[in-house]
Amino acid sequence: MNVGKHIEEILRKQGKSASWLATQIPCERTNVYNIFKRKSLDVRLLMRISVILQYDFFKELSAEAFPKEK
Repeated sequence: MNVGKHIEEILRKQGKSASWLATQIPCERTNVYNIFKRKSLDVRLLMRISVILQYDFFKELSAEAFPKEK
């Protein structure tokens, strides 16, 4: 999973902007656009974004790393 792109997708689905996320983190809006370009993130930053968006990115990463065998 490209975590940056996924964050951007979830943010858009929730009807929120990069500027909104920047005020919540807090950081500059340009930093949020840089986050969208990243394939991976620091765990603490990903946790903060997960809490802000109320979305469990870790669950999806875990499912990708450990797919259930059929």
